[in-house]
Amino acid sequence: MTNKETAAQVQLDREQLSLAFRLAERFGFHEGICNHFSVALEGDQEHYLINPYGLHWSEITPDALLLIDGDGNILKGDGELEDSARFIHISAHRANPRHKALMHTHMPYATALTMLEAEHSRLKMAHQTAARFAGRIAYEDTFGGIAVDAEEGKRLATRAQNAPHIDVVFLAAHGVVVGAPTVAQAFDDVYYLERACRQQLLAMQSGLPLLELSDDVVNVTAQQSQQTLAEYSEKHFAALGRVLSANPNRVMTF
Repeated sequence: MTNKETAAQVQLDREQLSLAFRLAERFGFHEGICNHFSVALEGDQEHYLINPYGLHWSEITPDALLLIDGDGNILKGDGELEDSARFIHISAHRANPRHKALMHTHMPYATALTMLEAEHSRLKMAHQTAARFAGRIAYEDTFGGIAVDAEEGKRLATRAQNAPHIDVVFLAAHGVVVGAPTVAQAFDDVYYLERACRQQLLAMQSGLPLLELSDDVVNVTAQQSQQTLAEYSEKHFAALGRVLSANPNRVMTF
């Protein structure tokens, strides 16, 4: 690509990533000023966009994002790079280069599942929304403390490295990491993952057993979802962006 095309792509990445933060905050996927989203930039150098520590997600604009290298050095932007952001994201991007965008959240319903004992912490294939994630989820059942060193970041990235088809990792007693080839797809998965976890937990409150779908039906539903995921994600993300831009004070629910 030419320098002009590279600059244009970086600006688009900044705009989309910052929009993802603002939408995530509006839907309540954030936890204080914690958690982080990142994008791996195209090119020969290992460069990433990521949020600086200390900003509320509703404040994040394209220019507020940090540009960092593979060692976590800040190349452009003002602010601090949180240790856990550096170690989780750089390790995860390296583990699965297919994931241009990575989103780590402690969103309530998905995180609630990570608090249950292993056999109860799985996303059950009991609804079509859950089925879109069939074969794409891994579970890290050991909590190793806050990821403030390189070793913990590498440990969390191991599953993705060994299974490149995995896009979602549930981290025990922690939260989730979602990866995708585009910001739109990553956000779409974050959005629908939280809905799927909410649906499951609401059904579990009845005290009755979940009616899980057959493997054949799950596989068909997953294939159907994947066929339109890229196009649908872009349209959904663009629509949410228009709504937020036109109605900045609108209450948005998922």
